[in-house]
Amino acid sequence: MKQISEVREMRNATTVLDIIRERGRHRTGLEDVYRQLYNPDLYLRAYGRLYRNDGALTQGSTEETIDGMSLGKINAIIDQLRSERYRWTPVRRIHIPKKNGKTRPLGIPSWSDKLLQEVIRSLLEAYYEPQFSEHSHGFRPGKGCHTALIEIKKVWHGTKWFIEGDIRGCFDSLDQEILLEILAKDIHDNRFIRLIKNLLQAGYLENWRHTPTLSGSPQGSILSPILSNLYLNRLDQFVEQTLIPDYTKGARRTHNPEYDRISNRIYYLRRIGRTDEAKVLEKLRRSLPANDPHDPDYRRLYYVRYADDFLLGFAGTNREAEEIKEKLKAFIGDHLKLELSEEKTLITHASTEKARFLGYDISVTQCDTKITRNRRSVNGGIALRIPASLIDDRCRFYMKNGKPIHRKERTHETAYSITCRYQSEYRGYVQYYQLADNTAWLSKLNWVMRLSLLKTLAHKYTALSIFMKYT
Repeated sequence: MKQISEVREMRNATTVLDIIRERGRHRTGLEDVYRQLYNPDLYLRAYGRLYRNDGALTQGSTEETIDGMSLGKINAIIDQLRSERYRWTPVRRIHIPKKNGKTRPLGIPSWSDKLLQEVIRSLLEAYYEPQFSEHSHGFRPGKGCHTALIEIKKVWHGTKWFIEGDIRGCFDSLDQEILLEILAKDIHDNRFIRLIKNLLQAGYLENWRHTPTLSGSPQGSILSPILSNLYLNRLDQFVEQTLIPDYTKGARRTHNPEYDRISNRIYYLRRIGRTDEAKVLEKLRRSLPANDPHDPDYRRLYYVRYADDFLLGFAGTNREAEEIKEKLKAFIGDHLKLELSEEKTLITHASTEKARFLGYDISVTQCDTKITRNRRSVNGGIALRIPASLIDDRCRFYMKNGKPIHRKERTHETAYSITCRYQSEYRGYVQYYQLADNTAWLSKLNWVMRLSLLKTLAHKYTALSIFMKYT
């Protein structure tokens, strides 16, 4: 009777998640989380999120897939959880090729593991999402690459230095003991923590050889994104609670005395009718900053993170930017047991160089001749641009010897399918780079893809006509 009343009490998954979300907002600890895994409604909700995915039919280390899914399977999982007999199966590891010629390991879990992981993910997300930093944009509902870039463009005005951060092998190097310690601080349920620990250590199968995982989050796991965000939330807190207060001061920069002196002289010359001299001084004034760019009493530090990549914008000196970098390196090494990638962690001068973040080139604009409402409207703003190298790389896929060429591997498809695929690929580029200030550069890619499409269709029907002629 007690178990029946528990199921009835937790029947509505939305209500359960709303209660957990409210506790997360108030940062109140969670208890009896493991008991929520007995709720069939949470599994039905998880099934509704997973069944559309292409990977639902992909086998893990067992032959089990979404085929044959039933309430009986859900009840079997719940029964195993009640008696703590559920065992995670090792994921099947495959290697995905990367652009640089190397490969990235990816783990494919079994279907039952996917379903249970989605239930756990929904519980963890409901609790931790209200606590995560507003500057964290990776793998979060309502956030993404564009929200991170919009924050940079709208808020980071006046940045002098960019500090580009990249954590070496982040997801493979997460310290599992630290991760479990973070979870146990808020979730006071040993059975739930033990279930997560067993998942982290389940290991993987490669060429049917089992290898245990002693560090990192499970590659390909549904839980991996939220667990990594939970781990790196400590970095967000360090930046927001320590670095930003230490390197932010002053309400605004002091006025540039030379600029003010020339402005007063211009006003005097116009008042006495010497307008030609005033116009000469106006041109000189436009070459000077209105505020003191070296004001020692003004500092600003901005921060944004997407997964294991992060970017800081700093208005201050290069020496202070180096200090910030060293403090980040020390914190990440001492408290997170991770390592910054030296070749990718750079300090970039915002006005003369470009920082690369989420596939965009980011810099600070400078143009003394762009005047709007009698003031320079461009200086100090953030420019988001498509990298020239990206256009060349994307064009190269559709070219050979410097000319657009047909895609032979697509000629077996219908004309409609070929056209749709080209349209889908180009639309993806345009939609991702819609925030760029130089979207006109995509016209080169458009031209190359159009010719490649025409040549692919021509090759298809030329080959077909020759085949029909000789059969």
